[in-house]
Amino acid sequence: MLKAVKVRIYPTEAQRVHLAQAFGCVRWVWNQSLATMTATYQATGKGVTAMTMKKSIPLWKAEHEWLSECYSQCLQQSVLNLGVAFGNFFDGRAMYPTFKTRQGKQSIQYPQNVKVLSNCEIKFPGKLGTVNAKVHRDIVGKVKTVTVSRNPDGRYFASMLVDDGTATPKSSPDGKIIGLDLGLIDFCVTSDGSKYQHPKATKKHEKNLARKQKKLARKKDKTSNKRRKAKFAVAKVHSKLKRVREDFLHKLSRKIVDKNQVIVVENLAVRNMVKNHNLAKAIADAGWGMFCTMLKYKAEAVGKVYLEIGRFFASTHLCSNTLKPLPKMDLSVREFDCPHCGQRHDRDINAAINIKNEGLRLLTLGTSVIAPEGYVRPKQYGRKSTTVEAVVVEGRSPHSIA
Repeated sequence: MLKAVKVRIYPTEAQRVHLAQAFGCVRWVWNQSLATMTATYQATGKGVTAMTMKKSIPLWKAEHEWLSECYSQCLQQSVLNLGVAFGNFFDGRAMYPTFKTRQGKQSIQYPQNVKVLSNCEIKFPGKLGTVNAKVHRDIVGKVKTVTVSRNPDGRYFASMLVDDGTATPKSSPDGKIIGLDLGLIDFCVTSDGSKYQHPKATKKHEKNLARKQKKLARKKDKTSNKRRKAKFAVAKVHSKLKRVREDFLHKLSRKIVDKNQVIVVENLAVRNMVKNHNLAKAIADAGWGMFCTMLKYKAEAVGKVYLEIGRFFASTHLCSNTLKPLPKMDLSVREFDCPHCGQRHDRDINAAINIKNEGLRLLTLGTSVIAPEGYVRPKQYGRKSTTVEAVVVEGRSPHSIA
């Protein structure tokens, strides 16, 4: 089974200079390959494979001697990664590949020949050599691809893909099932009634970030040393925000996976939701997509089930006891009295229970209460609504229509 371990490395000044050159070489090969593949397609209507572009690397080395400073397999891996990027684009999983710049995160990949000598040293092939590191856990298995990266705040990391030789455990739904309702007021509400508050890192540090960004904006000379320092200060604040967010998401996802066998969440369209400029900042700070990704790979690694239900399932607008539709409620309404069962429901817990029950139906029956294709009717006059109205069709299960 493949596992990824990310450790921090501490290169010397000479190794930092070499890595800066290597980052530039890999970036140049990526950009040159992307320009060639794009121009060829526009001129002939046919694409160029990554294996064909790899044959151009020796020709580029003969023309530009500085490309020889970088480990040859890193250059080849850059072209292969571009081929994967194009595959993701044509399969609809990503946008069209873009050119890389010196600003932002830099990275290179070593596909083989990397050895972990101890918990404080990693040996890389080529001119980089042995680099000091802090390996915080035992590396059991064969080290495969290693990605060396430099963050804008100046910290270096090595992400190691390790094959431990064990088979991936088979997922089993036998055990406790839980439904999760993700939100902004409470980051996560479970069907058991637990509520988890988000640390809201952006809100806590936004004054500090605004102050550093104003200082950066005042530096008009883009080549000055003061502007470089101001830009570095902004990058450090963003790095702090990222670490706070990831720490919370890692701990919460691990806690949920350890205590449950089946985890059911909604398939949220985050890309569409952030188009609402009133909520975009809060949604981006929450990190729902990252949280679901963590839940998925952590659950699959231990043989548990991660399940996503349809985003059009009316979890908020159905009574969790009777599964009957509820009247429309404003977002300010957090608790309500159900007109069908007479009980008082918490809005988020009711939604989490509905998500859990929908997951149970999918696991046991393989069917959903969402309307089958042909029963979804858009509203008239081309109006689109983000609120799903649940209705009951005679002879069928309750289902939702737009």
